[in-house]
Amino acid sequence: MSEYRGYSGMSLTLLKDCKAKVGDSVKVTGELTYTGILMPRYEYNDDEHIVLKLKSGYNVGIEISEIKKIEVLSLNEIKKETPQPLPKNASLPKVLLLSTGGTIASKIDYRTGGVTPVLTASELHATIPELSEIANIDTEVLFSEYSENLLPQHWKKIAERLDSYAESDYKGIVIAHGTDTMQYTASFLSFALAGFPIPVALVGSQRSSDRPSSDAALNLVSAVRFVVECSIRGIFVVMHHNESDDLVACHLGTRVRKNHTSKRSAFQTIDGDPAFLILEKKIQKNLNYEYFKNKTYSPKINYDASVILVKYYPGCDPKLLDTIIELGYKAIIFEGTGLGHIGKTLYESVKKAKERGLFLGMTSQCIDGRVSMTVYESGRDLLNLGIVPLSNMIPETALVKAMWALGNTRNIDDMKNLMLESIASEITG
Repeated sequence: MSEYRGYSGMSLTLLKDCKAKVGDSVKVTGELTYTGILMPRYEYNDDEHIVLKLKSGYNVGIEISEIKKIEVLSLNEIKKETPQPLPKNASLPKVLLLSTGGTIASKIDYRTGGVTPVLTASELHATIPELSEIANIDTEVLFSEYSENLLPQHWKKIAERLDSYAESDYKGIVIAHGTDTMQYTASFLSFALAGFPIPVALVGSQRSSDRPSSDAALNLVSAVRFVVECSIRGIFVVMHHNESDDLVACHLGTRVRKNHTSKRSAFQTIDGDPAFLILEKKIQKNLNYEYFKNKTYSPKINYDASVILVKYYPGCDPKLLDTIIELGYKAIIFEGTGLGHIGKTLYESVKKAKERGLFLGMTSQCIDGRVSMTVYESGRDLLNLGIVPLSNMIPETALVKAMWALGNTRNIDDMKNLMLESIASEITG
């Protein structure tokens, strides 16, 4: 329960006896006397301490065996903030802002210090009023989840919702999304909605929208500006390009991955340059082609999650592949070494997988470059065993594409043809 978040056992009993809840201003008397805000704790912490945020801004942990008295000075009054509707301008285009959660839709509670996904799409819009100078924003919440909790069924729900707006009068659609698995969602949407008639931009932030160092505002404003000013089709990821506060990159949804845990410039286009750069309200086209130009929109939104991504390493046990086969997986994407290799200790298991009818695809652990399995004898052996080289497809993108291909084809031969066809620039050069 949130009013005692993280407290259990002896500490929970003490707080309940004293009628003190998380967020209350309290005075704790023991060997020393402290006054501060009762803070939440991590759920796996011990039950022998309570934590206060002092007026200085520092936190202090107090052992409950030393506490003689707790007095509640004032209660934590939760005030529901109702964002004021922003004015509409009939001369501006319409943009839809969909929220799925993540850091960009999170807020830090400076009273307790916790970060939680609480902002709705409309609240996010209201906190960044500059958006109303670019477009009339309609907002909608699909779900409120950190992206590590999103599953393929969530991808499908997003795709189905986007498809319902394919013939709308929106100039573009922006999706607020957590950064941890944004590249997976972007890949699925790129395949499921290939040729979608208006631009779609997934946008996130590495730091919550109300922190002074947040990248949320610039990223979101840039995403809205991009879908308004670029009539190009496709699915894009819009994030900081570097550590400056003025340059944003628009990456193709199938060519991007998160390459840093915490930097604002975490996302990079792999084996190429971002499709667009946005600097001081100006959008620069960075690639010399038209994404999905003249392509007929024909959504294919099904998927089959019976695919696994296997990263090869020295000593990789062939029993791993045997277990995958017995579990009923229908496809394996290998993340091999160098030009696309795995050790010969796995060959018998690979042969067994092929005989069972699994699709076997090869990508590389290397960041740049493409798989080429004819250079060395080991690569040619793997080709002979039925492994399909997937050029310079990013491993995560190949995983998602295989799920999508399995859900939209009737047999492994059709799936192989689909995997080798560049649907959304997942294979380049």
